Amino acid sequence: MAAFSNHLRNLNTIQRILLQSSSNATQRCFSKLPHHHPHTTPKSSLKDNELAKFAAISETWWDSEGPFKPLHVMNPTRLAFIRSTLCRHFKRDPNSVRPLEGLKIVDVGCGGGILSEPLARMGATVTGVDAVEKNIKIAQLHADMDPTTSNIEFCCTTAEKLVEQGRQFDAVMALEVIEHVAEPADFCKSLSALTIPEGATVISTINRSMRAFATAIVAAEYILGWLPKGTHQWTTFLTPMELVLILQQAGINVEEMAGFVYNPLTGRWSLSDDISVNFIAFATKNNA
Repeated sequence: MAAFSNHLRNLNTIQRILLQSSSNATQRCFSKLPHHHPHTTPKSSLKDNELAKFAAISETWWDSEGPFKPLHVMNPTRLAFIRSTLCRHFKRDPNSVRPLEGLKIVDVGCGGGILSEPLARMGATVTGVDAVEKNIKIAQLHADMDPTTSNIEFCCTTAEKLVEQGRQFDAVMALEVIEHVAEPADFCKSLSALTIPEGATVISTINRSMRAFATAIVAAEYILGWLPKGTHQWTTFLTPMELVLILQQAGINVEEMAGFVYNPLTGRWSLSDDISVNFIAFATKNNA
């Protein structure tokens, strides 16, 4: 957590403008928290422009050289963190072929299922949900090609609607999703409602730091072309501390956090203590 104090230093004029924008974003994240009753169903966190953005490239989910290449490359590292933390929390053998056997996991914002499938292969009973119908169709078609993933339950729905249905899971995944929702606080309340008491929640996102602005937006979208331009908006990012506080307000306590660092020489990502750009958090829900 020491890295929290390392953001946004030595700001020039442009950086100060961006910092003011980030302050507004933080206000937006927390402004409604005191008004939420714990048993109130959160309103939808969807943003129409974000749905349209991902619907336009939905057919490329399983193209490892397409717009989602960064996620394909990062996936083994994300899964290593998930496997390690879930096995430790649920007292499973991480060396087992199917260490997540018997666990019910929901993949919120599953896209084309690139996380749902390996979770199912590790033995979990997986539900993948996404608000973009094209994503769900692609995910189902791809999963049906492999007997080990054909039993994944893919649904075109939202976390909020799952809450209304009374669904709960041992573990809730929301990877690279929270930066695209309208109300992060409401979204985290939905994730909490979907998690059983003492269950696990894993969230990954991008830090609202100047380094993230330079690498995740300027470099990744406009220079290297790794992502379509406009994929991310810097002011929608959360700092690690903001994420921790929002989750705490939702009854979820962050227990472990790690950063993702890209090595341009190997073309691979690795886990790191550096949370200045991409980071992932493992959290557990309070025993209500």
